[in-house]
Formats: sequence, structure tokens, C-alpha cells
Amino acid sequence: MTLCPFEDGRVGHLSPLALTRAVYDLRVGARTLLEGIAAAFPADRLALHTRAALADVAAEEHPEAGEVTGPTLFVNGRWLVRPGDALDAVRGLVGTRDARAVAQGDTLLALWHPDPPEGLTAADAFGRGKADEAPAEHVEGASLITHLWDLIDDLGERIAFDLRAMGGLGAHAGTVEDGAHVVSPESVHLGEGAVVRTGAVVRADHGPVWVGAGAEVGENAVVKGPVYLGPKAVVHPAARVEESAAGYWSKLGGEVHGSVIHSLSSKGHDGYLGDSYLGRWCNLGADTNTSNLKNDYGEVTLWDAVAEDFVGTGRQFAGLFMGDHSKCSINTMFNTGTVVGVFCNLFGTGFPPRHVPSFSWGGAEGLAPYRAEKALRVAEAVMARRDRALSDAERARLEAISAVVT
Repeated sequence: MTLCPFEDGRVGHLSPLALTRAVYDLRVGARTLLEGIAAAFPADRLALHTRAALADVAAEEHPEAGEVTGPTLFVNGRWLVRPGDALDAVRGLVGTRDARAVAQGDTLLALWHPDPPEGLTAADAFGRGKADEAPAEHVEGASLITHLWDLIDDLGERIAFDLRAMGGLGAHAGTVEDGAHVVSPESVHLGEGAVVRTGAVVRADHGPVWVGAGAEVGENAVVKGPVYLGPKAVVHPAARVEESAAGYWSKLGGEVHGSVIHSLSSKGHDGYLGDSYLGRWCNLGADTNTSNLKNDYGEVTLWDAVAEDFVGTGRQFAGLFMGDHSKCSINTMFNTGTVVGVFCNLFGTGFPPRHVPSFSWGGAEGLAPYRAEKALRVAEAVMARRDRALSDAERARLEAISAVVT
């Protein structure tokens, strides 16, 4: 069987985080959406459907992926797969002689096709119309990531679910130095080369903790599960991390709560990050703070790229949502419910606007276009510090985003 995650017509709501990656490559806990889908539907081969503008980027991200061939299960890339009726229904499709589908409302969750016709994945949006000729079973209760705030909903539960599903809790291939304290070690995973430094406290009594291969919890830091620290992630000395997920080679300092750092980003200094989401290659300057609660305790609104307006989230807590390659200077203050696009450089006193378009330069006193050639030079320098280089596909995608917004 071939497994093919797909993007539908609602991915635009997840801008700016979905501007630079396929929607299924968004981290929604310890795992990405695709990692959860692949675990739920084991397959012999992986194929990808994505927007044409992101096809080359997705191919680089997943060199193992090939073409759609033979019997194929197409799965909505926004689906946060969990046990329940929807999962059972989709599993029931596999192996049937005829094409069949599972839908929730007007959203296609999955399509099974024993012999997919050529061109089935040609359009940018793979939606309900692709399954018009396939009988559809309708289900309820499936979790779909539709808006930015959905990325951090129930984050602690998501991390705990993922870590238990991944296996390996209680395995300690790393080092716990003298004077460090690990509470409930049976719910802690220490990968090969991971280290918990003297004076650090890792508490897994209220949720599991995963310290990936080569990751480090610094001296006197406190990590309270559920927490996921990916390979080579670093928690700096005296930091406090709770109910958060930090991907590959991320750096955490100060206080981090209820937040996702996708990977390769740095929040390395004192300051508060709460109920927030950072993409890749972001950097928060020293003493950057995010507000995640309004003074009147009211509902937080967030910028929605499709509505081109601020929309209600139904949440009391929401902080900063920052696209890839964006950065801010020391002492930056982000207001409750701020959305910062791709490749923004923010500095100065006061609060930046609550919506900062991609490729913006400035702060509270005003924004100017951030020239693509200058931004890409910065990206090259930043990426080299972690032994990475800007690929042709990434460069082309970033230049395309810049051309639209500047």
C-alpha cells in the first residue's frame, strides 16, 4: 500500500507556518502530523500531495517519498489522528476492491483507491470533489488542525500521547550527573548522548519527559512533563520548561510554557514564552517576553490570512505565532495573540503590531519591507552555524513569498 497525505483547501488559515512547509509537516506535539498519520497507517511506500509551490521543498524534506502507485490511501494532512470512530472507519477502507471515502462534514478525511487514476493529485487542493464517485462514510469527532490556535490545543495531552506511542519511556541511554534529580524515571526517556546536568530537575510525575539523543538539560534547569526535547535540543541553565515541545537542535532559556518550537530555533535567554508556536530558524533576543493573557481576561483574537482580519479563537490564552526565519531584538515585547510572518526582523521599543506581514523590518514605530537579498544572506549565515545550507528549493520558495508581500 502507498500512503499519501494530502493538502486541502483550508491550509491557508495556517499561514504563516504553512507558507514554508506542507501542512502535514507541522509539529503538533512530540510528532508532526505526518509522523502521527504514518504511525496510524503503516504502508510500504510514501507519496506526497502538496501545493505546487511547495512540491520541491516537501520532496527535500522527505527524500524517501515517491510517486502514487498501486493501491493507495490518501489521508488529510490536517488530521491529528487519534483512536476513535474516524480511525476505525479509515482503517476499514484499506484493502477493499472499490474506491471508498471517509468524510467529516464537508471535509474529506481519507480516500482509499485500489487503482488511482493519473492526475488525481495534480491540483493544489485535494478535497471532497476527488471522491465524488466513491461511496463515503460520514464520521464525527476527528480532530482537524484548521487554525493557528489549533496547533497548541491540549498540548500537554498531545505530547503525553505521542511519547507513550513512540515507546522508549524508562530507557536511559544518556547521563544523569551527580546532583541532578529525575522524578519518576520510568516515565523519562534519555536518548544516547543526552545529559541532565548537576542541579537540574526533570519531573515526570505529572507527564512523561523525552530528552532526545544528544540533548542537554542544563545546570539548575527545571523540566516538568509532559515535555518533548528533540535530538540536540538544549535547555539552558536555570531555565524552566513545562508542557512544551521543542524539536531538533532548538535552544530554550528563561520560562517556556505550553509552547511548540518546531525545530532549529532559539529562545535561549531569560524571558517568557507562553501558549506560542515558533517555526524554524527563529531567534528571540534576550529578555523577549510574550503576553498570553489579556488584561480583561477576555477572548484572544488572532490574524487569519484567509479572512484578512482578526478572528476569535475561543481561547483565553494565546501568545506568539512566528513564521520561519523571523527574529526579534533584545527586550522585545509581544502583545497577546501576535502573528509574525516569515522573515521578519523586529526591534525597537514598544509592542510590534499584532499582525506583522512576512518580510517586514521594524517594530512599533513602523514597518518597512525587508529586502529578500539581505534576508537570504542572513539565513545563510544563521544556517551555517548549525551545519546547514539554504537549498535551491528553500531559496526559491522564500523568494516567491517575498515577491508576493513586498
